Amino acid sequence: MMKIYTVSDIGSLARKKRMELGLTQSGLADISGSGTRFISDFENGKPTLQIEKVLNALHVLGLDIFISERGSGNGT
Repeated sequence: MMKIYTVSDIGSLARKKRMELGLTQSGLADISGSGTRFISDFENGKPTLQIEKVLNALHVLGLDIFISERGSGNGT
């Protein structure tokens, strides 16, 4: 598990996972029902992307997001 500080952190993790899976940006776009431009923007940390598309791309990559309150005993 990794603490996320920026949108770019999410994009970097997604890029790393995509490459581990041997997918191209185009391939991920096809599977997730988005466009290649969206995947590029996502991996580069564009802050104005649609959260639903981000969550869908993460789901396709097998990545989940967890949210917890700061100071809730989770090490943050």
